[in-house]
Amino acid sequence: MKTSLTFILSILIITISCKQTPTALPSLNDTGVPLAMAQYRSTQVSDVVYKLAFTIPEKKEAPIAAKLELSVYINDLKHPLYLDFKEEVSALKEITIQEKQIPIQFEKEHVVIPTEHLTVGKNTIDIGFRAGELSLNRNDEYLYTLLVPDRARTLFPCFDQPDIKANYELNITAPKDWKVLAGAPLNKKIEGEDNNEYHFRKSDKMSTYLFSFVAGKFDVLQQEEGSQPMKMLYRETNEEKVAASPQAIFDLHQSSLGFLEDYTAQSYPFQKFDFATIPGFQYGGMEHTGAIQYRESSLFLDESATRNQELSRAKLIAHETAHMWFGNLVTMEWFNDVWMKEVFANFMADKIVNPVFTDVNHDLQFLMTHYPRAYGVDRTQGSNPIRQELDNLNNAGSLYGSIIYNKAPIMMRQLEAVLGKEKFQQGIQEYIKTYANANADWNGLVSILDTKTDQDLNAWSEIWVNTPGRPIIEATINYENNHISKCTISQQAEDGSDAIWPQVFQMTLVYPDRIQEINVNLSARSQELSSLIGAEKPEYILLNSNGFGYGVFLSTITVLNKIPTIEDIVSRGHAYMNTYENALRGSLPITDTFEAYLKGVQQESNPFILRRITSQLSSLFWNYLNENQRAQWQPKVEEVIATRLARKGTPNIKKTLFNTYRAIAYSAEGKEQLYHIWRKEKTIKDLRLNEDDYTNLAMNLALFGHPKASTIIETAGNAITNPDRRERFDFLKPALSQDAAERTAFFAAFAKAENREKENWILSANNYIHHPLRQKEAIENLHLSLDLLEEIQKTGDIFFPKGWLDSTIGNYTSKEAYDLVQEFIKTHPDLNKNLLNKLLQATDGLHRKHELL
Repeated sequence: MKTSLTFILSILIITISCKQTPTALPSLNDTGVPLAMAQYRSTQVSDVVYKLAFTIPEKKEAPIAAKLELSVYINDLKHPLYLDFKEEVSALKEITIQEKQIPIQFEKEHVVIPTEHLTVGKNTIDIGFRAGELSLNRNDEYLYTLLVPDRARTLFPCFDQPDIKANYELNITAPKDWKVLAGAPLNKKIEGEDNNEYHFRKSDKMSTYLFSFVAGKFDVLQQEEGSQPMKMLYRETNEEKVAASPQAIFDLHQSSLGFLEDYTAQSYPFQKFDFATIPGFQYGGMEHTGAIQYRESSLFLDESATRNQELSRAKLIAHETAHMWFGNLVTMEWFNDVWMKEVFANFMADKIVNPVFTDVNHDLQFLMTHYPRAYGVDRTQGSNPIRQELDNLNNAGSLYGSIIYNKAPIMMRQLEAVLGKEKFQQGIQEYIKTYANANADWNGLVSILDTKTDQDLNAWSEIWVNTPGRPIIEATINYENNHISKCTISQQAEDGSDAIWPQVFQMTLVYPDRIQEINVNLSARSQELSSLIGAEKPEYILLNSNGFGYGVFLSTITVLNKIPTIEDIVSRGHAYMNTYENALRGSLPITDTFEAYLKGVQQESNPFILRRITSQLSSLFWNYLNENQRAQWQPKVEEVIATRLARKGTPNIKKTLFNTYRAIAYSAEGKEQLYHIWRKEKTIKDLRLNEDDYTNLAMNLALFGHPKASTIIETAGNAITNPDRRERFDFLKPALSQDAAERTAFFAAFAKAENREKENWILSANNYIHHPLRQKEAIENLHLSLDLLEEIQKTGDIFFPKGWLDSTIGNYTSKEAYDLVQEFIKTHPDLNKNLLNKLLQATDGLHRKHELL
């Protein structure tokens, strides 16, 4: 008898609730992977092995035939076996158990195997099917899987949850001139007339989201020396990049592995360590076990690369390598703790690059990298805690964002300060040893670390991990006879809640001839610093002068005007960054802040600080100055940057300045200057530009409406030699069109999912279509942008929904756009909470401009 999935799910929920009640029970009509089902299956099955075979045709339009032999030990048969498969039922061809074909039962994205066909113990299930296309990322000459967080079920039937780890035995049949990379070593290759068969060994145990393969026309480089042999697949054709990059790429991986083995006291835990670089890859990288995937442009650099680009590459490599221990070896039980693998990867990456980049102040780099991005979410109405609720895995993608990647490392650094570095490392080693090849949650880590400190880490964690937002921190000082009579540090939650963030940071008193530094351990709503009583009145004070604390540290006009004179680069960097946060909440005037940043552009010598200044200057210019103010300030900004570009400077400084000039020089004179640079009729001393820079410059000239835009675009396209970059450029041309109707029609085409496959290209196109200079024509597209949000959440990869919002509605500053967002929220009361948060995050500038400032 056929049993309905709805009935079975109701029984599962009742059964599981006796053992572990989910925080939010899924609807009985839910698709995806409901928490209740996942909890039950984790006890129902074990010893899972997927034997998978895929036959890949040369033409990307042709279907991929596939077979699965599933070996699984079933511990109880109270309920049927459910395999997750997000495809049409027509993709299933046949199901065989013990050589007996059974009827196909498929309901709500699940293959249902009735209990009468199963036994307690080992079972073997054979399924013939057509591979799902959603996460195959097929191109004319290559494809790659990307299955995080719940996309394995879009490719093949499986138990798509992180706490059911499995072994994989993979066979790939591919065109003869293709290369294939997978997560296990190659066992044998059988050559045929048109195709080759690749048979891989049994893989290490891994969660479904870490299974992967890459196939296509790639070049291959190998390195046998070092602690771990490595192989790299790549498609880059630029001779300078290919000559300059591979050795650095291999060396950075080797040094990352060495650091992690030493820090964790655990040798590299898997059979192999290879990677592929992929044009237009959705993320910077993805940590597939034994076969990491990277965005090719992030790894292949040439002699024009800035120090920041080199550092970013090193941190990306360190991040993905760290995942081999944090995420792959020890995996979260459920994706509500996905942040754990990401925080460790980022936190370890910061540690790994320190000994490699000895010329970089890593405290400053940590500050400039993590804090602005974390604040970019935490200051908004859509702020979320580090650890979030998740009732169904199909919503896991909406958990990702800057809180996970940037606030969490800040939290972890504060936690390390609580325990001390030595005890913290001991705790991490114990954590790795305890949960190796298994799954853990945050509470498991806290229980280990809690034994190494007298502080109540559960209470500490409740604020830092489970509470959204940030504190506003202020110093109140009373004076008598020019000496301090009382100094109080106080904090209040920006969102008005009762939350109190325990944290440590430094305060500096600045005098004409000296400074006095005070360590602050703020663990209450207010705290008096008795050690300062009697101290001479300073010129001004700097809160959080070591950049260690988290929150908005209230500042003054006096500090704003003194920033360029601050000698310590961490203190100066924080002062600039903190000024921006004060301006956005109304504590400092926007125009005064903008003017201070413009002075900083003229004077700042540190490349990391200058990069932050120019970024925030651009943000204020486009998002917080009105149209008249922009028109007033634009000539001055253009002149200031052009003047400094003409002065002597390092290549890093010059590249940062030029990128800012290129994005803001839209006056008639500025466009002509850019045109002459693009034509190579004008050069700037110490500025190194490569082919990609000239392509980007051409696209900016088209965006600014240069009279020769059509010719510029045609010439720029013809100059691109790499076929992957040429394909991207051709895709973007309608977004660069001088015809608003053509741009509108191009954007309208994004309503179809098949036109959104290249997500990075889509975001670039959106930013051109919805650029502030084009918004009078483009605003009619915003309705479609918002209407597609829920569809994009279902079909896009994890960062795409937020990127979609940032590149469309997030570019707007008008009252019309603000009203449109408010109306959308009002008419969509059932919008997924995490999606609503993404919308509120993307439109924070609109909210501030029309409600707060």
